[in-house]
Amino acid sequence: MTAPDHYATLGVLPSASAVEIKRAYRKLARRFHPDVSHEPDAEARFKNIAMAHEVLHDADQRALYDEQRALQAAAARRPPPQAAQRDDFDLGLDDLNHEELLAALFAQRDGPRPRRAPRAGAHQHAVLGLSLQEAYRGGLKHISLTLPGIDAQGRTALRERQLEVQVPPGVRHGQHLRLAGQGSAGQPGAPPGDLFLEVHLLPDPLFTVQGRDVSCDLSLAPWEAALGADLMVPTPDGQVSLHIPAGSPAGRRMRLKGQGLPGVPAGDLLVRLALVLPPADTPQAQAAYAGYARAFDGWTPRRQAAG
Repeated sequence: MTAPDHYATLGVLPSASAVEIKRAYRKLARRFHPDVSHEPDAEARFKNIAMAHEVLHDADQRALYDEQRALQAAAARRPPPQAAQRDDFDLGLDDLNHEELLAALFAQRDGPRPRRAPRAGAHQHAVLGLSLQEAYRGGLKHISLTLPGIDAQGRTALRERQLEVQVPPGVRHGQHLRLAGQGSAGQPGAPPGDLFLEVHLLPDPLFTVQGRDVSCDLSLAPWEAALGADLMVPTPDGQVSLHIPAGSPAGRRMRLKGQGLPGVPAGDLLVRLALVLPPADTPQAQAAYAGYARAFDGWTPRRQAAG
């Protein structure tokens, strides 16, 4: 299997600028977001689109991805090596470190030398992209990673790995998950290393996350803000009811305790109120606005300069 082509996912060339990548992501995210799209594969497409944007919008991650992509392409073009006979001292510098090379050269003169303890495998690191909903609920996640490994000829090469990760509910951006024994293989008789996955929360069109707190905007009609209302607001795990007090100003922030990411303590949901005016695009609507003006004759939202 080959690693996903993030450029192809976003429909851009590898030479695309950061602005072109961002524009392509926004267009596809609006089209395939599961809350608005009716296409059967919308959720899977949206996750792939978000993952591609997460990798390509960051300059450092994009550079690493481009390097791995080039290595993978070069490995695919490389012809298979020819089998060769090797005698006891037909060893390359890549096969032995300095101490092992000296031991091999003087083995016959000095007799057998004590064998070094086999070395444990190295730890490996990778990024685990999660949607906000996946981070909120946790659970078993199947992932595909392209990681460096050793091929049959003893050379380092990229290889595809399929893994299952148990994601704890409420995992946060930047948190590391340790998969014991899933790193590089050790020498015979030594344990493998571990795989550390750094959690990256993928961009969400509705919410922003800071720590365990989750924020969103709630649009209100003028009469809902003036008279008060009971409205349903979204959370990462569904909708909840929120009471809007009468006379709520635009920009007011309301806090729903415990409705953010799970944890000890759980985060909060912060709702910012945003007023939206209905358009005055019909005679009836214009007449309604004129009635407002008559009813509030003499009132102005602009403070008069003192003096």
